Amino acid sequence: MPFQSKVMILPGLGNSGEGHWQTLWQKQYGFRRIEQENWDTPERTDWVEVLDEMVFKAGSSEVLLVGHSLACVTIAYWAEKYKRPIKGALLVAPSDTEATTYPEGTTGFVPMPLSTLPFPSLVVASTNDYYVTPERAQLFADSWGSELVWLPDAGHINVASGYGPWLDGIELLKKLSGLSMK
Repeated sequence: MPFQSKVMILPGLGNSGEGHWQTLWQKQYGFRRIEQENWDTPERTDWVEVLDEMVFKAGSSEVLLVGHSLACVTIAYWAEKYKRPIKGALLVAPSDTEATTYPEGTTGFVPMPLSTLPFPSLVVASTNDYYVTPERAQLFADSWGSELVWLPDAGHINVASGYGPWLDGIELLKKLSGLSMK
């Protein structure tokens, strides 16, 4: 494993299926997946509590979180509530839960959390993600204090958009693992 940190995968709404880069990374690198009880109609408080329990058990200072979609929002809410000193977070394709295009069935994920994250973070966003406009992705990255990496025409950065192993994402995770607080 190329990381000295404890990398934890946190999928978004519906979980990440077999061909998804998160699942492939989990298998290839031995990353731990944070399992939520309800992937399809999640409640924010439940997702945040499960995340906190897993980070706390792992020893927060060496944890790198890898969130996709709604998991990015979960991580931001978790950071607001617990302020645990993790090593960092890779936030891929954060969904805009306030958008009219966002699927129904989630509870407690609005308004979008916009507090600065108390740890280093990278937001990876696409110029044509159905779940977040470029302007909103920029707002989230700025609000969270995250470095923003743009992927042109990458959709939701998932299997449907052609993202399987996503080796460039691993390189971003390696970069994040080397960052330190300023």
